[in-house]
This record gives sequence, C-alpha cells and structure tokens, in this order.
Amino acid sequence: MTRRVHAKLRSHLDPLTVQTRMKTQTHHNQTFRSVPTHSKPLDSTRLEKLFQQQLDLYKSNLKSSSDEYLTALKTIPLGAHSTFQSFDPYPISIKSAKGAWMVDVDGRKMLDLSMGFGSMLVGHLNPLVMAELKATLDIGTLYTAPSPDSRDAAERLCRRFGIDQIRFTNSGTESTMYAVRTARAYTGKEGVVKVEGGYHGSGDALMVSTKPSLDKAGPEDAPNSVIGNASVPGLSYVVPYNNAEALERVFEKHSATIACFIVEPVLENIGIVLPDEGYLEKVRELCDEYKIVLIFDEVKTGLTAGPQGAAQRLGVIPDLICLAKSIGGGIPLAAFGGKTEFMKPVTDGRMPHLGTFNGHILAMAAVRAVDKLCTPAALEKAESLNIQALTRIREIIDEYELPAHTVGFGVKGCVTWSDRPVRNYRDYKATDFQIAELSFLWSLNHGIMTPPGLDEQWLISLAHDQAEVDFMVNDFKELAKTLRG
Repeated sequence: MTRRVHAKLRSHLDPLTVQTRMKTQTHHNQTFRSVPTHSKPLDSTRLEKLFQQQLDLYKSNLKSSSDEYLTALKTIPLGAHSTFQSFDPYPISIKSAKGAWMVDVDGRKMLDLSMGFGSMLVGHLNPLVMAELKATLDIGTLYTAPSPDSRDAAERLCRRFGIDQIRFTNSGTESTMYAVRTARAYTGKEGVVKVEGGYHGSGDALMVSTKPSLDKAGPEDAPNSVIGNASVPGLSYVVPYNNAEALERVFEKHSATIACFIVEPVLENIGIVLPDEGYLEKVRELCDEYKIVLIFDEVKTGLTAGPQGAAQRLGVIPDLICLAKSIGGGIPLAAFGGKTEFMKPVTDGRMPHLGTFNGHILAMAAVRAVDKLCTPAALEKAESLNIQALTRIREIIDEYELPAHTVGFGVKGCVTWSDRPVRNYRDYKATDFQIAELSFLWSLNHGIMTPPGLDEQWLISLAHDQAEVDFMVNDFKELAKTLRG
C-alpha cells in the first residue's frame, strides 16, 4: 500500500520530567513535545508481515469502498476529487458524518480524527452551524455583491485574529496566492522565500519544495528550489525551518529581489513541526531589517491553535495572514488580510482581487456560527482533551519502548515515528515511514479515520469528548502491543 499521499501546555510536564525526557533545543513554550530518552528498534521483517495482514483485512472489510472506487474511476481521475484523497489500494468512501463520527459505504462507524484537516473543528452537522445555514437559505444563496452579512463576518474575523482588514476567498490556495501577489505589489519585487517541506496550496509560486526528494533537494542548510510538476513558480528561494541563519543568508544575498517570506508558524504538512524558542521572533526581526513582507499561512492552524490563532498565541505578528478550514464550519471559505498598510495594493488597484463566490452568504453564516461556538472555554476544553491524549500515548510509548514521540499544538496532535525531535524537513525524512504506513492502515481497519499521508495528525474537535479520547488511546495501545508481539 503506497500512499500518496497558553504556557499551559508545558505545565503538564514538570521541569524535572522535561529535563530528563527531552534531548532537543527548547521548543516554543506554547507547544508540546515529549521525546523519550531511550527506545528499542522494531523488527522490519515483522513490520512487513503485520502490514500485509492489515492490508488483507482492509481489502476484506471494505469491498463496497472498492466497488465505489472502481465506478468513480470512470469519470474521476484517481477516483477522488483531490489527489491527496487517493491512495492504494483504494480510499474509504464515506456516506455520512455527524459529530465526531463518520459512516462509510460498508456501514462501518469510524471515529473522525482528521476532521477535514481542521475544517470540522466544531464537529460534523453542528446544530448552530446548521441553524445559521438553514436560516440563510430562506433569504438567498448567492448575491455576488456586498452584504451586511459579509461585512459582519469580516468584522468578526478581524477582531478575533487581531488584524485590520480582510478579504474573503474560497480556498487556502487562493488565499496564499493572493497574499503573495499583494506582497509583490506592495514591494514591487517578485521573489518568494518559503520553507522546505512547507505546503501553501497549489499556486504556482508556492509549489516549490513541498516534499522534495533528497536527491534533488541539495544541502540541508541551503536547499535547492525543487519545482513541482507542471508549475511555473517564478523567482523562488527555499530555506530550512528553524534556521534563522540560513534565512538571513538568503536575505543578505537576494533582498533586492525578495517580496515576501511565507511560512506556517507551526509546520503541519509534515506531521507537526514546532518552532524553536526564539525562531519566529528572529524571523520577524529579519523581515523588518530587510524590508520583506512576512506572511503567516494559518490555513491549517487558525482556530485549531487557539481562540485567536497561532500568531497571537505565539506572540509574533506577521504583516499578512492567510486563513481557511477552521473558520468556515465545513463550508468552503478562506481569507487573507493583515495590517492596513500591507493591504493597500488591494485598495489602490495594484493587486485586483476577484471572485464570483467571495463572501458567499452561506459561508458568512458559517463564520457567525463558528465565531459564537469557538469561545476560549470551548477551545480550552478540547485542548485539555488533546493534552490528555498526548500524555497517555506518550506513556504507552514509554511502556513499550517505541521509537516514537508525541507532538501537539492547540487541539492537534500526532505520533512521530522517531526517537529524536523533528525540527525541519530533513529530520522528517529520517523518520520511520514503514511504521507510519502500518499505523495509518491499522487505524483505518480499527475504526479511526486519519488523513492520508505518512505524517497524519489527529484533531480533537468541539464534538470529541472523553469517550473518543479513550477510544483512540486504547487503539494505540493495541497497536503498541502488536508491534512488540
């Protein structure tokens, strides 16, 4: 099966425990990571045998998904409307979802730990979201004109994320694309700097070194710009995450041509990769020094990072910010915005921003609902459940001496199959993908949906509760037992 694929956090580990367990540079104090001081390797031959067993079980239990896939292939390339949704031998087809659970076409009830990569933060079919949507359907579906609803939604998001102005789009790709265009128009320069391994949607300027093969990636401290298939990115530079020195070298050499540096404050395309203490602060300082626009891609973080997003929580404020997923309650919605000064190109026409469906009233209704639902108390409860899951799974890792560790930020968490911290893309590439692939398939066979990829994360939504956490933790313990035999 080849897949295509606040300081409160630290308080859960006392200083002595942190000291004895951690063997890494200090990560930001608003994030969670726990790395074991010892582990034992797993037998590769046994892993291959277990994988084949799980693959056979998958094929046996998901025959209706197989039928659906074969039918879909006739009209849909790869049988799915996103390449990421397709994996071998075939993806699971879902027929319904409610709360924290989904039902597939084979009738299996599955715990959703993907939750649309954060889009379903408030849960599937959240009653308040549905009520707002149904009320809106009584007054219209599409205006393609300004409305009090779109103005109200903009005010809510500006107030929540601490920004001056915002424009709505329909996808994260659109938001990052327009943010880069805005930075280019503001500076009059073309160049874009991004982090190796970072994913910022499918705009050509950003389809560079998302997950490059190491034979093309070049030196670790000065990566090559590996261009994605069928993309024409223009002038691009790639730097390693958590390496302010490498960033400064690029700025020193190319600042005359660089418009912006775009980065996820916490990388969530390669598991969860946390910023070192002081890294983002140094990034902010360098962008100011070299007059380069700093863009935070918060498409995946956003409200999953906390009530005001990652920038506010981590204490480093960008010039422009990109939002999507968690702000829309399951309705397609994204946005870009920031300081008034940096949004001037949109106002004065240097960067026209167009779109028939921008500010769609159904999406605006979802913004109202999500804004009401995502209170500090509600998100704190979800995060406390996430911390519990991270801590309990860490204990299982210790018990079975697994070569793995737990990482978390806000309501998201993951198990990374390495006994060393992952600080950048090259560290990620050194993790054990054989175990990661087995873990993914195991979860699908045992009633848990995680994102396809060798770096799957879980998300604890407002719909998850203690029973769901117990379910996922118990499942991981069964996996640990099986791995050790």
